[in-house]
Amino acid sequence: MIAAAPASAKGLRLDRYLVTAFAGVPEAPSRSEIQRWLDAGAVEVDGIVARARDSARPGAKIVVHPLARARTDAAAEEGIAFDILHVDADLVVVVKPPGLVVHPAAGHAGGTLVNGLLARGLFTAEVLADEADPGHVRPGIVHRLDKGTSGVMVVARTVRAREHLKAQFAKHTIEREYVALASGELADCTFSSLHGRHPGDRKRFTGKVSQGKRAVTHVRVLERLGRVTFVACTLETGRTHQIRMHLGEGGAPIVGDEAYGFRTKDPVLRSIALELGRPALHARVLGFVHPKTGKPVRFEVPPPPDFTKALAKLRAAVKKA
Repeated sequence: MIAAAPASAKGLRLDRYLVTAFAGVPEAPSRSEIQRWLDAGAVEVDGIVARARDSARPGAKIVVHPLARARTDAAAEEGIAFDILHVDADLVVVVKPPGLVVHPAAGHAGGTLVNGLLARGLFTAEVLADEADPGHVRPGIVHRLDKGTSGVMVVARTVRAREHLKAQFAKHTIEREYVALASGELADCTFSSLHGRHPGDRKRFTGKVSQGKRAVTHVRVLERLGRVTFVACTLETGRTHQIRMHLGEGGAPIVGDEAYGFRTKDPVLRSIALELGRPALHARVLGFVHPKTGKPVRFEVPPPPDFTKALAKLRAAVKKA
């Protein structure tokens, strides 16, 4: 690309201007990809290597030498089990089973959803590496579920779809509903708090911080099961561990979620939690605007067998009592 910056570019950072300049181009580069080009010295302004923070001066000659797309380090692996709800040229919607890690990370170099998706040819390593991620190990992943959480997820298959979906998540316009077994007597309510790292445990999050991002969870009671409440949780925001944090700090930690305070002396509930072996949390609903058609789409999946078995045992215990 060789072009003279127009008058409308005045005052814009160079990376922002280049995003608009490439708009409309098939498989247009994302801002993070353009920043990678700038960091690599692949953009010149009037013959001088430019930086992202430089201004796009009207009339300046801008030369861009696009780099090959970054690759993910993840490898294709056969035999990773998960169901596919929907697939088209832009995205794939999957049902993540409990126990499956979403993407490679420290301690989980393989055996993840990403490895399984690569093996099924549902995206390519070159196209979907996220340049904002230094390890390039999260191709197409625009959101995630914890290892122990089951449920519906969307994964992008093109750069444009990835950026479109990321923007929807950032604006909190995605419909997300989870179901959970909360070990406490809850009523319909809304949890609204800050969200930040726990000062005593960097693997946990807490709302009891003086500074942090806003976190809002709407809780609706589905069924009362003695000391356990079967609830639906709708996310207004989508912070890491948000539902687990809110229910735990709200006095009703999710059954099996010891990290956020689940403890019980009830032998039946303890047995159910041990058999479940994970927090009783399931992502039931996911709705969003399709990045290509612009139409709303919605997917709903019931909880997996381990969750429904736990629910059945709780119902039987209540009936017996």
